Amino acid sequence: MLDHSLPRSPFAVLRDCAWRWLAVFLLCFCTVGCAGVPQNVQRTPSQALQTPEDTPLGKLVAARRGQARSDSAFMLLSNVDLAFGSRLALIDNAQRTLDLQYYAIHADSTTEILLEHLRAAARRGVRVRILLDDFNSVGEDAQVLRLAFVHGVEMRLFNPLPGSRGSLFGKLFGSLGEGANIQKRMHNKLFLADNAWGVAGGRNLGDAYFGGDGESAFVDLDVLTAGAIVRQMSASFDRYWNDDLAYPVQTLLSKADLDRLRDEARKEQEKAAVDASRVSSQDERAPQAARVQSTRTVLPNTNAVDVAAAQRPVLDLRQAPLTWAPATLLADQPGKVGPGDDEVQAGDTVVDGLVHLMEQAQKEVLVISPYFVPGPEMMKVFAQMRARGVSIRVLTNSLASNDAPAAHAGYSRYRRDLLAMGIELHEMRSDPSTALPGQSGSAKVGGSSGGSFAWLGSGVGGSKSGTSRASLHAKAVIIDRRLAVIGSMNLDLRSQRQNSEVAMLIRSATVSEAAIRLIESTFARDAYQLEVVDGGLHWRAPKGAPFKDATSEPEAGLGLRLLVDVLGPLAPEQML
Repeated sequence: MLDHSLPRSPFAVLRDCAWRWLAVFLLCFCTVGCAGVPQNVQRTPSQALQTPEDTPLGKLVAARRGQARSDSAFMLLSNVDLAFGSRLALIDNAQRTLDLQYYAIHADSTTEILLEHLRAAARRGVRVRILLDDFNSVGEDAQVLRLAFVHGVEMRLFNPLPGSRGSLFGKLFGSLGEGANIQKRMHNKLFLADNAWGVAGGRNLGDAYFGGDGESAFVDLDVLTAGAIVRQMSASFDRYWNDDLAYPVQTLLSKADLDRLRDEARKEQEKAAVDASRVSSQDERAPQAARVQSTRTVLPNTNAVDVAAAQRPVLDLRQAPLTWAPATLLADQPGKVGPGDDEVQAGDTVVDGLVHLMEQAQKEVLVISPYFVPGPEMMKVFAQMRARGVSIRVLTNSLASNDAPAAHAGYSRYRRDLLAMGIELHEMRSDPSTALPGQSGSAKVGGSSGGSFAWLGSGVGGSKSGTSRASLHAKAVIIDRRLAVIGSMNLDLRSQRQNSEVAMLIRSATVSEAAIRLIESTFARDAYQLEVVDGGLHWRAPKGAPFKDATSEPEAGLGLRLLVDVLGPLAPEQML
């Protein structure tokens, strides 16, 4: 259930699934010892800016608020142009501090742009703090850690694991002795500028989250925030940043280590380039791409042509349509990710709080969860809600669109029982060929009016051959059309008990209705609705859709279906 995009070839899909299942069973049964992380590490505590109102961004918040009764503002970032442009705007307008907290930052074209802007901010005196979960900082993505050696930038890795950074397999193999600790990850996503403006939601940083990487793209949802709610976001960031599980990058590896990894990656890249040159004669961009050498110094392996194609306009924060509304932050404590289970009490997590909110629903609940594995306790809550007449609709991934087939195996155990309760289940298609083009530029709250794939915007990474698969990655719950919860959490046992999560609770009919319009456009165009027909599951295509009904997992190959059917029942739900 990790946030990775899948390669698209059938062999690669099966290979990726096999690695996921292998990881699950290694974690279950292996107790091999290995070297641990450094002990007695010195960390210099630091806190968010205490006087954000004195900065240009803080003054802009005050100017934009006017006579609004609430002191927090929101704008749905419903497509990739808004999502990317808002982050650039926060970096470029920050004068004092920038704080980033992410589960994954991938070393690719959009990240190169963000890191270049961060370097420019550091040069003008902005303090930059980046907190990254350790799990994905391997292979080519380890090059992101180079930013830790830039003056003015501090970078820490949360819950680091021993093992090689050359590959994910090396990391897993070297961490076998860590047991369940491998599964506990910091899944939070926050982007904060001068403690005055911020972004929260489902996106990690990387091409697949901002329009596609040529193989897959995530349909996602963020919210731009301003005002008092940002103070709560910064307080949560500070708790993680100053926690004992946050290790300065320099205590875990050196620049020489990164140079070695870069050289190894470069050799692989050169070999791949030689192979690709044999078939590139039909690609009119190939000669130019071959001649242009990257001059980037943050991510040495990015291509200058791709980076140029990934550029997007910076959002004008003065004109961004804001909705002022009461809000609060739901945030797990860092101890949830720590060793042992003593610090995580039932009812204390973000997902527990979210389930409690759903229990208070009077009429309807709309759930958007890419990985939906409710578990027995959540199923009891759903049953009680349905007994009171509360309508429940769920949008999740189909097997074909799910980037974590193991998670789909957990979800599939509950489908029939959910349908029997009268819960409406929708599964998103993986094929984006029917999607309407995304809406670029500044949009009113609620974003584009097209199908769900309009969330992708106009795409980035122009040198790619185009997105061949989409995967739902947005995480949100809308309650009675007046409470909107948008964040990093899934409704599954991993988010509930193992990953740390953060979510924005916004009490606004305007924001809630805008989010509903986005989701309902997916129901109407790009998602199957599940039914039971003659005792079997049936995937019903929307009326007028350019795709047909199905009686088995639509668009998923036989090998993938068999893998999930055979191995799915064997894996513990909390690891899916």
